[in-house]
Amino acid sequence: MVKKSAVEPPNAAGRPPAILGEKANLPETFTDGLPLPKLLVFDLDYTLWPFWVDTHVSPPLKTKEGNSKVVDRWGESFAFYTEVPQILQAARSKSLLIGAASRTQAPDLARDMLKLLHLFPANKKALDYFDYLQIFPGSKTTHFQRIQKQSGLDYREMLFFDDEARNRNVETLGVIMCLVRDGVTRAEVDRGIREWRRRNGRETKET
Repeated sequence: MVKKSAVEPPNAAGRPPAILGEKANLPETFTDGLPLPKLLVFDLDYTLWPFWVDTHVSPPLKTKEGNSKVVDRWGESFAFYTEVPQILQAARSKSLLIGAASRTQAPDLARDMLKLLHLFPANKKALDYFDYLQIFPGSKTTHFQRIQKQSGLDYREMLFFDDEARNRNVETLGVIMCLVRDGVTRAEVDRGIREWRRRNGRETKET
């Protein structure tokens, strides 16, 4: 599927999200009292942000609008999908671990993006929210094998969000993958977590 080359669609982050703690701003599954994965892992391109960092972005980068956006050498603006800052902060508030697994050909540029983009209202670097970063070309199974080695977690405690169906190969390890089409949203997180619960037989409250 060919992606649009536009770098700042209507659902890209353009303003700080509402204050966390308001239930409407959290995925429903974060507050329903049912089990949650211990680790949420996200692809980057067309999952957390609406562009390919290795083809759409030209360094050097600089920030604008209070670090909510990044501008490249040609003046193009880049930002997260609108609900991503809320989701990452909400996951951290629930003590969930967060990882990134990307096969981009520009790993250093991707890390620079995560350093420069801040999440609001906390006004902290997006990079600071990630416990595990696996950003390099190659199979996503290799990314997850490294994450598992670092974290010591069972693959069944991991939920992966990605926009490419081919990356379902991680499920051979025991990871559950949620295929997203237009970036991560609260609804996509809920859909992924409910599928994770269903497939792991964890749809009831645990003591």
